[in-house]
Amino acid sequence: MNDIWVFVYLMGFAAVFGMTCVYMFMMMRSTLNSFDKTPVKSYEDAMRAYKVPAPHPEMEGVKYGEELMVFNPEEHDDEDEDDGDIVVRT
Repeated sequence: MNDIWVFVYLMGFAAVFGMTCVYMFMMMRSTLNSFDKTPVKSYEDAMRAYKVPAPHPEMEGVKYGEELMVFNPEEHDDEDEDDGDIVVRT
C-alpha cells in the first residue's frame, strides 16, 4: 500500500465519521424539537407513553406483584421400593 491509498482511505474514514456525527446531531435536534411541540397538560398525560400494557389479554385487571398461582411440590413415596422397572417381553 503506498501513501496515496493510505490518504484515500483516511479521507474516506474522515468523511464517514463526519457524516455520522452530522446525522446524530440532526436526529437529536429533531427529537428535541418534537418534544418541545407536544403540550403536556398533566403528569398522567406525560407518562401515558410509559404505561406498560398487560402482557396478555387474560391478564387484564391483574395488579403488578399479585400472586397468581403457588406450586408446592409434595414428596411422595415410591411404590416400587427401588426394585427397578418390570420389563414385559412379548
